Amino acid sequence: SYELPSRSAVTLTVYDVDGRLVKTLVSETKSPGAYTTTWEGKNDNGDPVASGVYFYRLRAGSYVQTKKMVFLK
Repeated sequence: SYELPSRSAVTLTVYDVDGRLVKTLVSETKSPGAYTTTWEGKNDNGDPVASGVYFYRLRAGSYVQTKKMVFLK
């Protein structure tokens, strides 16, 4: 979940522990408001990924935040 105070270009991406891009969840300009995005544990090709540690990065305008998550099947 994330909230935008103003209209922004938003990208929300998932990376593996080696820094490789796994999935792009959001890549568009969004209006102000609250949003929720769900990752189904699949890569950009639609293949399921292994359980483990992943990182997600939210970019909205000049704001960038990266956090760690654990994906379990």
